[in-house]
Amino acid sequence: MAAERLRLSGLAAWTLGLLVAALIGSMVWGMVRPRESMRSAGPHRQVIRVQVLNGTGEGGIATRVASWLREGGFQVVEVRNADRSDYFATLVVARRPELDAARAVARYLGGPPVIRQSWTSDLAEVTVVLGSDRSRLRLE
Repeated sequence: MAAERLRLSGLAAWTLGLLVAALIGSMVWGMVRPRESMRSAGPHRQVIRVQVLNGTGEGGIATRVASWLREGGFQVVEVRNADRSDYFATLVVARRPELDAARAVARYLGGPPVIRQSWTSDLAEVTVVLGSDRSRLRLE
């Protein structure tokens, strides 16, 4: 009976060791594998400049989205509150005639709608206006 318990505890320790090794291997793989390349390249392989506007009443959400965009290789040039805090839908606004950069940002965030609203400012190619549906965004 004691030999049987010893054999089972040895088997449990061996199984636990394999599980820990698999978890460590998974963590290392997550750190060294290449990131998706579509995230930050706009037309002509330029870095995409993004303005993030908080159109919700929730504090800190624009900073969180900006952080996620930076992690994806986008250049966040401004984070601030929108003109109002009751936007229902999150929008990705193309600030240039071509939509490639805005589409790349929208894909990275999980697919919010893209609209075109050109302007002449050199601040950003894309503006993200966060709405109350922000929980639908992919931020991880």
